[in-house]
Amino acid sequence: MDRRFPPDWMWSEAFALLAQAERMHREVFRPVGSTAHAPAWEPPVDILETASELLVVVALPGVDPDQTEAAIVDGDLVIVGTRALPRELQTAVIHRLELPQGRFERRVRLPAGAYRQPRRAAANGCLFIRLDKVETFRG
Repeated sequence: MDRRFPPDWMWSEAFALLAQAERMHREVFRPVGSTAHAPAWEPPVDILETASELLVVVALPGVDPDQTEAAIVDGDLVIVGTRALPRELQTAVIHRLELPQGRFERRVRLPAGAYRQPRRAAANGCLFIRLDKVETFRG
């Protein structure tokens, strides 16, 4: 076994390439005419499901959760907001700026089902969006 690489390096690399391909696909296949409010960037998300709720974790370091919105639109969860440089840094000399700035929007297809309106909370640089499942009764 080659000890130069950790045992899971190939999986990490594969997941990173898949994420990059998905971002490129969304950019290339953005509907025509959607540039009026086109987002500058899309944050990565994780979606986890339990028996009673859906949890969407959005990586948004440096974004005030009160400056974000989340809504269910046509079976998609739509998350929008803005990341801006802190006021005290707006006149700073920038040597490197890797965190995307400006308006963001992320639209993710929700698993089939009915959900209550999203509840938002923030921790550790992530926005946590909880969607309680609505039970449907069959008569």
